[in-house]
Amino acid sequence: MSNSNTDAQWNAARVADTLLTAERSRTARTSIAHEWPGLTLDVAYAAQDIALADRRSRGEVVTGIKLGLTSRAKQKQMGVDEPSVAWLTDAMALPAGLPVPRERLIHPRAEPEIAFVLGRPLSGPGVTAAQALAAVDHVMGAIEIIDSRYSGFKFTLADAVADNNSSGVYLTGPITRNVSEIDLSLEACLLEVDGDIVDSATGSAVLGHPAEALAFAANTFGARGVTLEPGWVVLTGGMTDAVAVEPGSRVAAHFTSLGSVTVAGG
Repeated sequence: MSNSNTDAQWNAARVADTLLTAERSRTARTSIAHEWPGLTLDVAYAAQDIALADRRSRGEVVTGIKLGLTSRAKQKQMGVDEPSVAWLTDAMALPAGLPVPRERLIHPRAEPEIAFVLGRPLSGPGVTAAQALAAVDHVMGAIEIIDSRYSGFKFTLADAVADNNSSGVYLTGPITRNVSEIDLSLEACLLEVDGDIVDSATGSAVLGHPAEALAFAANTFGARGVTLEPGWVVLTGGMTDAVAVEPGSRVAAHFTSLGSVTVAGG
């Protein structure tokens, strides 16, 4: 093994430990990439996997995956041309009716998403959107509560990947649909905060169609030797900009066909 590979592995472990420590202590920090220019996407994904191994050692179970930067506007803002992927575990699922667990989070923000639950294995490379959609058992509306470990949510793409795409918690709505029943590119969502509509979007905001996000995830994880498993939840990425979740607030996502998802700010 070359010294550069050894250094990259060591640095990935250091990055993972740094971010896990920030998460556990609820302490935001500055961009790692700005401190260490060697934080490439490969190292960031390695850090992500090391952090997942740590979570699993503490009893967490992988229950799915999540995508970030699936909005073209957000990609332009970040200066990138593709999304990123990260892990979901059972500890990140928020049961319906419970408030945002502020005691676990630094500065939570909410964004509405379209969520898939897989009905059969899905593995890249070469997965198309149509093939991805055929692997879906059902679709739901969701709210993801993201929580970056970086101050002010200021980070590079590699920073975000190493931080498991700003994972916090998520909740899904009570209504499920077969993907053949609705046009997901036209599925609309209104984002409400304390009774006021603050943003809106359709599923086309997610790479043109949420199935494109699922296909990207299958191909990206496939390159890492990972198969997306039946029963896994796939959060396809924020349809709108994320909004801050303040104590005592109420956030709701109202979908055309997928019902409403509501969470209290805690």
